[in-house]
Amino acid sequence: MSLVLMLGIMLASWLVGARFKSRFKLYAATPLSSGLTGEEVAQRMLAEHNIKDVQVISTGGQLTDHYDPTKRTVNLSQEVYYGRSVAAAAVAAHEVGHAVQHATAYSWLQFRSAMVPALSVTSRIMPWILLAGVFTLQAFPQLLLLGIILFAGTTLFTFVTLPVEFDASRRALAWLDRSNIAQSQQHTMAKDALNWAAMTYVIAALSSLATLLYYVSIFMNRRD
Repeated sequence: MSLVLMLGIMLASWLVGARFKSRFKLYAATPLSSGLTGEEVAQRMLAEHNIKDVQVISTGGQLTDHYDPTKRTVNLSQEVYYGRSVAAAAVAAHEVGHAVQHATAYSWLQFRSAMVPALSVTSRIMPWILLAGVFTLQAFPQLLLLGIILFAGTTLFTFVTLPVEFDASRRALAWLDRSNIAQSQQHTMAKDALNWAAMTYVIAALSSLATLLYYVSIFMNRRD
């Protein structure tokens, strides 16, 4: 049953990923009515929220956009940083949304940030513990149990990420709406792009949960 669930989520992940990429490609080809670049959108949103200690920088790769709370930087891929499209504006505003969360001590962001140091360590050894636990299940079931506990922490992280991402999109869309940077139709496009981006996080959380349940089923059925 767990395997069937995993296969179903893998299919859903592929469908959501394909849909997100197609939507992003469409909106990346749609010029923003204000003509601002993603970098300019980010700078303006930061200024209007009176955030002066965050830099907006360009980073390599595609869909590599993120906010770094440790370095206080909004990192935008070159397509977003230099882009003058609806997609660029939506992504830039979303990442600044995380900076606003940081500046206002948003509780879910603080919770997620507090989990990062521990997970950065356990994520390196967890796959090996799970693998060894499966192979030594009958002789030493405690090893797989340890792996399951560590994996549960990773799964929790994916679910904690959901309110963080949805809230950042909510802040981005609210600001885009009142800033008049995008026309009403373009605002709808930006909302659609961010909704599909959020769905990728939902699928990631469900995938992690399905994998966790798979290992739990192995552990529970070890005497069968």
